Amino acid sequence: MKTVNKFFIVVALLSSTCVVGQQDPHFSQYFDNALFYNPAYAGSRDMLNVTAIHREQWSGFDGRPRSTTLSIHSPLKYESLGIGLTAVNDITGPVRQTMVSGDISYSLRFKNKSKLSFGLKAGVNLLGFDRDKLYNGSNPVNVSQQMDNRTNPNVGFGILWHSSNFFVGLSTPKLLQNSYDGSATNIEQRHYFATLGYIARLNDQWKLRPSSQVKVTTGAPLSLDVSLAAIYNDKIWFGGLYRLNAAFGGFLQFQITPQFKLGVASDFGTQKLREYNQGTFEVLLSYDFNFLKKGYYSPRYF
Repeated sequence: MKTVNKFFIVVALLSSTCVVGQQDPHFSQYFDNALFYNPAYAGSRDMLNVTAIHREQWSGFDGRPRSTTLSIHSPLKYESLGIGLTAVNDITGPVRQTMVSGDISYSLRFKNKSKLSFGLKAGVNLLGFDRDKLYNGSNPVNVSQQMDNRTNPNVGFGILWHSSNFFVGLSTPKLLQNSYDGSATNIEQRHYFATLGYIARLNDQWKLRPSSQVKVTTGAPLSLDVSLAAIYNDKIWFGGLYRLNAAFGGFLQFQITPQFKLGVASDFGTQKLREYNQGTFEVLLSYDFNFLKKGYYSPRYF
């Protein structure tokens, strides 16, 4: 197994350009993790939902990114309002981030059963820095003494329109550009997300769900994810994904019960770094608590 010295990751993390490139964790199963990007998604499933994803990026790479996210959201008794909570733990080399945010949404309902939702996000990013992990060979790496624990508050907003077979969303989950180390160089860049998806019903058993996510930020190339899922009998989901100039992969999900979904995903980089790792892997668990509804459970496709 090939490994790369941790100094390589340190240089990437402390370079302002690279911090923009992957400031926050990126998930291949982004279509099941919408609350992380867009607070307008809170309560959109019309029931209490709990979703967890664990991601091991660049497996076999020394100091690789590892990310775990947990999201909980539900409509309130007054169903035009939804609330949510997202927690993310992200570790890359010596840098640790714990992001916790609360979300609230308000929805306008239309006669065709579509909804237009507006969401607000408020949270905090707890940054930690482990100097003991900074080595270039056997020698410690000299970094700014200000790279220590920090607490960065932030706010964001989003818009989501969706019907039973279509959705489109726009969001920026972090409006404030806080500093990582007290300087004006290493700052949290503002990201803008656009998501789009559609359900094509082929027959009683088969459906197709194309979806995409675009991420735009200053000083970094446009990030575009596209995926296509085939859905069999509302029980088995499988498909492929592509990240522009970055990676390709696939995913497989099982709707074990109408309320419980289990998913796995893997992607492989298309850049030079691919020579030093065995790919990226994700596991997803999602459960809907159908407290407020009676009778037939309607499948959820996004």
